[in-house]
Amino acid sequence: MVLIAGRRADKPVFNLVLIKPTHYDDEGYPIRWFRAAIPSNTLAALNSLAEDARRRLVLGPDIEVRIRTFDETNQRVRPERVIRMICRAGGRALIGLVGVQSNQFPRALGLARPFRAAGLPVCIGGFHISGCIAMLPEVPPEMVEAQALGISFFAGEAEGGRLDQVLRDAWNGALQPLYNHMNDLPALEAEPLPMLPRRHVRRIAHSFSSFDLGRGCPYQCSFCTIINVQGRKSRFRTPDDLEAAIRANWARGIRRFFITDDNFARNRNWEALFDRMIRLRQVDGIKLNLMIQVDTLCHRIPNFIDKAAQAGVRRVFIGLENINPDNLLASKKHQNKITEYRVMLQKWREHGMITYAGYITGFPGDSKDSILRDIEIIKRELPLDLLELFYLTPLPGSEDHRNLLQNGVWMDDDLNKYDLSHRVTHHPRMSDADWEGAYRAAWESFYSPDHIRTILRRAAANPNGRPRTIVIALLWFKLAVMFEGVHPLEGGALRRKSRRDRRSGLPRENPLAFYLRIAAEMVIKAGRYWSVFRSMQRILKNALAAPDRWTYADLAIAPAAPDELDHLDLYRVTNGGKAAVARKRRDDLLRAAAG
Repeated sequence: MVLIAGRRADKPVFNLVLIKPTHYDDEGYPIRWFRAAIPSNTLAALNSLAEDARRRLVLGPDIEVRIRTFDETNQRVRPERVIRMICRAGGRALIGLVGVQSNQFPRALGLARPFRAAGLPVCIGGFHISGCIAMLPEVPPEMVEAQALGISFFAGEAEGGRLDQVLRDAWNGALQPLYNHMNDLPALEAEPLPMLPRRHVRRIAHSFSSFDLGRGCPYQCSFCTIINVQGRKSRFRTPDDLEAAIRANWARGIRRFFITDDNFARNRNWEALFDRMIRLRQVDGIKLNLMIQVDTLCHRIPNFIDKAAQAGVRRVFIGLENINPDNLLASKKHQNKITEYRVMLQKWREHGMITYAGYITGFPGDSKDSILRDIEIIKRELPLDLLELFYLTPLPGSEDHRNLLQNGVWMDDDLNKYDLSHRVTHHPRMSDADWEGAYRAAWESFYSPDHIRTILRRAAANPNGRPRTIVIALLWFKLAVMFEGVHPLEGGALRRKSRRDRRSGLPRENPLAFYLRIAAEMVIKAGRYWSVFRSMQRILKNALAAPDRWTYADLAIAPAAPDELDHLDLYRVTNGGKAAVARKRRDDLLRAAAG
């Protein structure tokens, strides 16, 4: 028997430690915040599966399973303390580094080394492992390095009892080098829905939690890893699964959720799921605040946007990706039709949604001038609230990465940079400096004071608009890029750095110099933050008080004009745009003839 926290424990103990790693900034410090931007759905999923395994006594009735979860984006992970905790508890353990993306793999190894040095079993899973297993003929060097440390890998998804096997093997001291489930992705019906512990949700901005209602994507985008990791055959959860998860979270005071499906509009059960959420709102008073991800054709689905609004959707992320059809075709993004962008965004706007869009720079047809020209077109002609800019990145697990690797094209060997906000290869037409300059200039242009004023005027003129909420999101994005040097999706409130956590191979800074520098940075950033905040509050106040607030109009929010296909730059400055218009007119004629 061992003594634990002042009591005697009669059962053997198995310690399951689940860690979602962050990644390093350009100085080599883990990116960590007092409040992070988005929750980790993988951590939520593994936490629920582990709790379910514990309830089912998968290690037997005589073994006590203790689960501890860490999200390193908002919580410092100190391996030496975790090791001491495990030693005090006695028994055996498994350290699971979960949801590890390519840019997080170096940090995952940094965390794994002290655990392995202490003799603790470590298993790494996530998109990097799964993507490399799915797409590469050989194990890449970083995974070979991990294998040499005795680290195990998990490829695929852990539902369907797959986690049970890993837990039993870890308990028996027989962890396998690789658990490969890439050719056997599980069904999701009746599986435990992702659920974060309440303490994690409190560390997320606006107290968002997350769950998924479907996985897989039918499309073939060459830059995407999802189709090769989660498959092109979609798998879904049921409305009963959804209701159980919502009620459990509601009982814990959690009201806001990010539904992490890559494209909720292609979930064949979307209407039944929305109907269940609508019923919970109207009958049970469970009023949710939701964010979803959709494609650019979702507005064509009858009732989709109406029911989304009734269900509680308030924010929508749209994979716009680009406004040049030639670029979209080059990346196999065939489903995006630029002739649908305006009507789609205007429909979301009518329902009071805050719209986010991803936009990729660096397609083969891009130049510095064309990127900046296209950003101006978006600002002028599309009623979009927030734009998330990315470098075209050959992520391990994507078709693009495999093709570049097979053709011997240079790609940066530092995986930490594969976060979509660093350039990791060369462009066929632009110099490195031009591509990087265009990326920075695009951010500055979209989030310029003049365009922020335009966005807030559009929101203030909309009876269903939410300008006060939009200004907070705009502030978040602008500050993350301007002063924190990170992508807004990796941003947060109050950056936290720890001197001892610096990346292996970089010198540890002198304590006095480090803390003086951090203090100076905080003071300077606080002043800059305040200045930007005051400026944006003035813009908001003026938008709300404008004499023409309710009559304000500009090209982006103006109703569609009969001749706009001939006059908008969206359609006439590129050959791809002109071809898209020609296809639309041909399709309209065919539909008219058929009708």
